[in-house]
Amino acid sequence: MTAKMITFIRAHKRLTVIIFLWVVFCGFFIIPNWHEGPEPLYFLVFSIGFVTLISAQLFWIGGILAFGKRFISRKPQRVWLAIILIVVYALFLAHNFGIGDRLLGGDSTHLTMRRLVVDGVWSVWLVGSWVGFGLVMVFWTVDRMTRTATWVYHHKARNAASSHADVPIPDATASNPPSPDRRRLLERTAVALSAAPFVAAGYGLLYGRFNVEVTRHRIRLARLPKAFEGFHIAQLSDIHISPFMPAGEIRRCVTLVNELKADLVVLTGDYLADDRQAQGEVVQALAGLRAPYGVFGCLGNHEIYTETEDSITRLFAAEGIRILRQERVPIQSRGEMLNLIGIDYQSLRFSTDHSGHDVDQYLAGNEKLVMPEVVNILLSHNPNTFDRAAELGIDLTLAGHTHGGEFEFIHRGVSLTRIETRYISGWFEKPGGQLYVNRGIGTTGFPIRFGSRPEITIFELVRRI
Repeated sequence: MTAKMITFIRAHKRLTVIIFLWVVFCGFFIIPNWHEGPEPLYFLVFSIGFVTLISAQLFWIGGILAFGKRFISRKPQRVWLAIILIVVYALFLAHNFGIGDRLLGGDSTHLTMRRLVVDGVWSVWLVGSWVGFGLVMVFWTVDRMTRTATWVYHHKARNAASSHADVPIPDATASNPPSPDRRRLLERTAVALSAAPFVAAGYGLLYGRFNVEVTRHRIRLARLPKAFEGFHIAQLSDIHISPFMPAGEIRRCVTLVNELKADLVVLTGDYLADDRQAQGEVVQALAGLRAPYGVFGCLGNHEIYTETEDSITRLFAAEGIRILRQERVPIQSRGEMLNLIGIDYQSLRFSTDHSGHDVDQYLAGNEKLVMPEVVNILLSHNPNTFDRAAELGIDLTLAGHTHGGEFEFIHRGVSLTRIETRYISGWFEKPGGQLYVNRGIGTTGFPIRFGSRPEITIFELVRRI
């Protein structure tokens, strides 16, 4: 694998030039604007990811061609193999940029076999090649560093020994190539591990995105009224209706929620993926939710992108589901109450958040919705509002947005989502409040779930003693 990596680097001098020019461009962009906040850093991270992705495509396509040459001896046939690969890759690219959508049939909410093959295979290829190439780079770097460190160690040892002996010590350094057997073992291990992301991505496409987990959590609140001891709240988030999250799958999740028999059901945004025409269908799929104290929700950033904030709010209202937009509603039981607050998606100016309603401070203008004398529960799609919510005395914030990273190949919590927020998934607490970030049931970008299962959450509220 090391030899292959060296050959790859030497054979792609044009890639080196592209990377150099891209780095120079990034430098011109970042250095003059560094004072403007985290956007230049975000741009730098994006640039590194982009260059790595391009390198991964060249590496794996080159590997496929090299593998094919083992079985094809004649040059014309090798040329045809290269042409076929380029044409197939170009067709995938064309479809990915929307040129080939009309040829696939179906619509934005129903999965056809052709769309599964085209979109699914493309997603598995991109994710697998990207992560796999990253592992190859790690192996190559570790191998180079190990050889260099060993060479330095032996060089110093040889010099020290030579200074105390009359007879020169034979030259023997660890920079010599390892034995053929050891080299083959290392190469096979590296190839096997670098191919694992392709298998994991395939698993995430065919099974992981449907493997819904119902998680149960007990939330202890010091100010919880006795009337709400043992009160149950079910949370559903990030629906993202699409061909890979059709209405039938959403209804299956609705059935799972209803079987939990929660007292209150909350929805925390992102009902759509990228098609505004699907809003009626997703609302109808969610209309079957039932709870004694009602079904409430907030909006996410995808409702901003699709310009459906007002229209989908009306559609939900017609089905008895109330979307809270900078509003509060009392949840009353036996003369006592909880204060339920809902806000639209917000993002700070010059932040790494997805674009939305820009604010200089989270929850700005919504402080009046907080009722200091009662327990406050906030529905906010963006988990980054939690810090400000805790400052305002909001006892519990329920959020989504992150999908739990959507796929985590190396370690849970190691995710590109961490660039945007440190609240990736699960429960968090700080003085003044608690946060739960739901992983959602849908996907965006790649229809793959690995290491971050789709989630439906059921909370039991209890008094903290």
